[in-house]
Amino acid sequence: MDIWTYQSVEYVTVAGEAWLASASEYPRSMRALWESRPWAPSVLPCGRAFDVISMPALFGRRVLDELWTSGPGCGPVAVYRGRTLLFVQPGTAPRLRRLLAWEEWARDVPPLLCHGLGDAVTVPPVQRMVNSPDSPGLGSGRWIVAPEERDPWLPGASVVLWACVRAAREPADRAEPVAVPSC
Repeated sequence: MDIWTYQSVEYVTVAGEAWLASASEYPRSMRALWESRPWAPSVLPCGRAFDVISMPALFGRRVLDELWTSGPGCGPVAVYRGRTLLFVQPGTAPRLRRLLAWEEWARDVPPLLCHGLGDAVTVPPVQRMVNSPDSPGLGSGRWIVAPEERDPWLPGASVVLWACVRAAREPADRAEPVAVPSC
């Protein structure tokens, strides 16, 4: 199953919006901002409702494919400025950093940006403008898996770690070999 094709939800539900707003110190103000400007990206603090693991877009796609094929799936996922933002359990960012530094195979995983308590991230708009000129991964970004629930399931450090390791160890091209006609 390719979540980029079949599981894509670009609009945040009311319950998902409430969950995102709960990350802010002023949730009602965030909801008011989104009501007046639902197409604008927002900056939210990490550590309260979620942490965010930011990874290069191509590697992020492979990690998400691993999360879905290995069973647990994922929580909300966004693409912003060419990076995949994986929303994870609060406390995951520092733990994942330590696990990657400790293990000998961490060199196989490209550098990840782990945003936790004290950090803030820019999240895509809660609604995408119709006929938006932004392409995926550029501009205001977009949701790959938008928040749909007030309490979404979020992966923890060990789930993300093993998905990263499996994605890093896979051959870069998983596509079917193309037959080249002989001359």
